[in-house]
Amino acid sequence: MRPGLAFAALALLLMGGCKEEAEAPPPPFALTREAMGRYCGMNVAEHGGPKGQVILARYIEPIWFSTARDAIAFTMLPDEPKDIRAIYVSDMAKAPSWEKPGAENWIDAKGAYFVLDSRRNSAMGTREAVPFSSEGAAAAFAREHGGHVLRFGDLPRDYILDAAGADSAPPDAPPPGKVD
Repeated sequence: MRPGLAFAALALLLMGGCKEEAEAPPPPFALTREAMGRYCGMNVAEHGGPKGQVILARYIEPIWFSTARDAIAFTMLPDEPKDIRAIYVSDMAKAPSWEKPGAENWIDAKGAYFVLDSRRNSAMGTREAVPFSSEGAAAAFAREHGGHVLRFGDLPRDYILDAAGADSAPPDAPPPGKVD
């Protein structure tokens, strides 16, 4: 191989490696007392249940959500930005409790197992898509609190975008804030 051709091949190989590294999703941010929910305008840390954060290419800080379901809804709404670099949700398998879901136990929403139709309401009193890092933890939660387990790509759009989620919560669901 001629030196010029070898150099060009090496340069392409190195540039390809840089491109892959540049496309890696950014790490999640720790939840702080300053985080305000995108749709509710309330302090995210002051409410129980799973949370969400979406990181866009255009912003340095994440967009915070008081519920995991709201973070997923953000990705489905046509009027919201589409330059999404990462979607993180609380890993409820590692949460200290429902009331204190944790500040740093985030998982990539696209790899999570979600429990839908459980008896646990979100922080906003609506149905929740409760995220877990393992299928076993999600199944155990579903056995205890009802519901069924789905992956991110299988989440029903009508469940996630249901504006009447509070009215659609299972009839035996505890009120928001109540801990079993």
